[in-house]
Formats: sequence, structure tokens, C-alpha cells
Amino acid sequence: MRDFVSVSAKQQKINLLNFDRKGMQAFFVEIGEKPFRATQLIKWIYQEGEYDFDQMTNLSKPLRAYLKEHCCIIAPDIIFEQVASDGTRKWVVEMGGGNKVEAVYIPEANRATLCVSSQVGCALACTFCSTAQQGFNRNLSTAEIIGQLIAANQRMGEQGRVTNVVMMGMGEPLLNFDSVVSAMNLMTEDFAFGLSKRRVTISTSGVVPAMHRLTEVCDVSMAVSLHAPTDALRDILVPINQKYQLQELMAACQKYIATSPRGFITFEYVMLEDVNDSPADARALVKLLKGIPSKMNLIPFNPFPDTKYTCSTPQAIERFRDVLYKAGIVTTVRKTRGEDIDAACGQLVGKVKDKSRRAEKLQHMEAMHEH
Repeated sequence: MRDFVSVSAKQQKINLLNFDRKGMQAFFVEIGEKPFRATQLIKWIYQEGEYDFDQMTNLSKPLRAYLKEHCCIIAPDIIFEQVASDGTRKWVVEMGGGNKVEAVYIPEANRATLCVSSQVGCALACTFCSTAQQGFNRNLSTAEIIGQLIAANQRMGEQGRVTNVVMMGMGEPLLNFDSVVSAMNLMTEDFAFGLSKRRVTISTSGVVPAMHRLTEVCDVSMAVSLHAPTDALRDILVPINQKYQLQELMAACQKYIATSPRGFITFEYVMLEDVNDSPADARALVKLLKGIPSKMNLIPFNPFPDTKYTCSTPQAIERFRDVLYKAGIVTTVRKTRGEDIDAACGQLVGKVKDKSRRAEKLQHMEAMHEH
């Protein structure tokens, strides 16, 4: 049973959803308890769906009383839902303080994928992405990230339970490193969600120092938002490339492959008419990826208001794909899902306002992750 005490009544308490198992063990040691209590509590929360400390019968009464007084278990709520003609669901998730993000649930015959947000808005300003045009507000906590998965499973029930997670929603996950890693630890934790590391994917636009750091602490699958085969073009489409250029990014990808559960990197490439979709661009991409075990996802561009881009024609996408395929690169054209409810790739917006200058925010976040 979920504990429905209001958020306002508990806002000063410690939300235990912010802890992965290592963090939960440290918490229990700090309050004078044995580390194994962490496993017990995680099982109650994630396997039993129990949020009421009084019902956690294998914990001592004094410990239950302490947890009840000082802690809480609060997941964010879905406040709005749209269902697309293909069954895709877009959820607006309330994060408090007027902040909202969007999560997308994509059902398929043999799996259900949840696209999870890591930030309110995004600081990276990729020119073809609707979310990026809204600016950046703040990072999400571990509880707010893992809470999207909790909310999805509660909404869909056992038959629609999430089997795959992609950190490809609003925000750049690697600029919210600690909270994202803790959340992914819970996703793959045997005593929590127990998802395979092959079924949890983190996407990045190329925050190279954080990619190197990730190899040391986590080994989920990785997708890189590439979108251009040259620095000159990528500097425009993905502005973080001005700081971490392609040679440096490819070296980081090569390093990550050594720890990746899949042994390859997935590259995302949005198809923009007369911008990055020529056969010459495809040949340049083949040259760039030489020696890197990779899979290429070609993404038909999803338009949004006031964009200057249009989607490549089906013929151009097919020609581009054929060049990559003949060069031995596994290449798929992503099927657009949820387009009629603006839930497709690059369309997540939410009610986000740019509350400060994007460049300053980005510089601050990068400085934090480099120390």
C-alpha cells in the first residue's frame, strides 16, 4: 500500500528513493544500523511496492519508528496523459515547485520501453531539438528519475511492466551524473527493478569527461547523439561539440566499449533535409566510425513550431542507409512513435521556462563534473 501522506507534510524528511543500495547502506550505518537493512528496505519499496514503514515487518519496531519520523518514500505523480494512435503514451510528471517533465511509454509486442527525463529542460541547445529550445531549469533528483519508472509501472500494471529504459527524455543525463547513475543502479539492482544492463541505455550528446567517469562506475548500454560527420557541421547542430570535438568524442566511445554490456556504441543520427543527409555525409560518417564497433540509428526529423529544418525524404534516408550498410555498419531507420502527441524523438517540451542564462548553467554543470 502506498503511503498517501501529503508531500508538504513530509518535505523536510529524507526521501529514501534518493538512495541506491550503496547509498542506502551508508544511510543505515550512519544511524547505527547494520548495512543489510538496506537490502530489506529496497525489497519492500521496489519488489513489494510497500511505502508504509509500519508494514515492513522484518524491521525492528524502533527502526520503523525512526524511519517514520525522519524519512519518507515519495514518487512523483503523473498529472496528464496522452495516448497516441500507436499506443505510445506521453506522461506529464509533476516534480514540485511548478516543475514538470515528460516521460514516454512505448509498448511493443515483446517489450515495453520507458523514455526517462533527467533534467527539467536542457542546457545543450541542439538546434533541431524542441526540448532544447525551452532552456534549462534544474537537475532531477534520483527519486524524481527513478520515480518515473515507478509511476509507469503503477500506471500500466504487471501486464504492461517496463522492460527497457532509455535515458533519452528531457535533459542531458551526463550533466546530472550522480543522480542519474544512482537511478540506473536501482534499475539494474536485483533487489529493485532487476533490469538487464543491456536493457538500460544512457544517451549523451558527448560530455566527454563524464563519459570517461562513467566507465569507472557504471556499465549500462550507451547511445551517442551524433547527428553530423564533421566538426564544422556538428558545431552548429550540437553546440557542445565546440568544446569536445569528434576526435575526442570517438576516443571516449572507444574506451566505453571496453566496459559496455553490448560491446558496441549506438549512434543516433537525425535526418535533416539538405543539411546532413547526402551520400557524401554518409561516406564521411563511415570514415569517422572506422574501427569503432557501432550500430547506427537513423531518426527521421520530427518537426516542431518555428523550426528551420525539414525531414529528409524517404529516398534520401534510404540512400544514406545503404552507404552505411555497404560499409558494414549495422543501420536501422527508427520507426517514429507517438508523433501525433508530440512524444517522438526531439519533441519533448513540457512547461519549462529558461530561468537563467543557458551558457552559464552549462559551464557550471560541466565544472562540477570535471572536479
